[in-house]
Amino acid sequence: MSPLRGIALKLTAVFLFMIMASLIKAASDAVPPGQAVFFRSFFAIPVIVLWLAWTGDLRTGFRVQSRWGHFWRGASGASAMVMGFAALGMLPLPEVTAIGYAAPLITVALAALMLGERVRAFRWSMVLVGLVGVLIVLSPRLAVSDDLERMAALGAALALASAALRSLAQVYIRKLVQHETTSSIVFYFSLTCTLLSLLTLPFGWTVPPLADALMLIGAGLVGGVAQIFLTSAYRHATASLIAPFDYASMLFALGIGYFVFSEVPTPTMLLGAAVVISAGVAIIWRERQLGLKRGQARALKSPHG
Repeated sequence: MSPLRGIALKLTAVFLFMIMASLIKAASDAVPPGQAVFFRSFFAIPVIVLWLAWTGDLRTGFRVQSRWGHFWRGASGASAMVMGFAALGMLPLPEVTAIGYAAPLITVALAALMLGERVRAFRWSMVLVGLVGVLIVLSPRLAVSDDLERMAALGAALALASAALRSLAQVYIRKLVQHETTSSIVFYFSLTCTLLSLLTLPFGWTVPPLADALMLIGAGLVGGVAQIFLTSAYRHATASLIAPFDYASMLFALGIGYFVFSEVPTPTMLLGAAVVISAGVAIIWRERQLGLKRGQARALKSPHG
């Protein structure tokens, strides 16, 4: 374990994912969301295959036990990307990022309902607090009086739906890791999303201008590299240690949104994001404390069985 390396890898992955989202947003006027998913997924595959070959995991990357498990994980993830990419074309980058923080909160509820995971009162209370924060972010979009506001409201709804579908994908991942390798989960996710994105071909795919095509290809390549950094981060540090660094994405989103897209965050959006982040960090901290206590209890019991 190398905690500092794990943190550095996680921060790099978060930054690269935000660069990927920015490239998708910049090209959102040139191609529909389904086509953007194709670029994001297809051009990530060569990067992932090269990484698997370099790490010696190529053979295990192609081996699967649950084809349907990979399909449903890919289907939920691809659907989340379609809606998330559509939202990026309608809303400021920081706002989409803030609404996306609902995903880990929804995952807690889905894990309890679908996996039977035990969720204590503290976590439920923080989930409710976090969802209040999401509602604060969404509140300016609830009043619709013209076409521009109607488009923004649709974008907010799509961003929230994307968060919910990402939560569902996380539940499928929790099932898959019980009998599938990390390399196969990473590879088949990109492959499934690529194939499913082709289903949107009849719904308005275009030949993008060269600059937009290069940005979309870059989004796929950057997304593949980001996935590798993210996976590698968990090899060097515990999940509870590096999970809070997900929220560094807000800092990156604010910077990129302001300097690249001239997007100025509203106080309401910042307040809501702060509430959601606080709830998420509180859950992570609480689970880390419980994990330490469980580890101490096992250590005390182990000499005597």
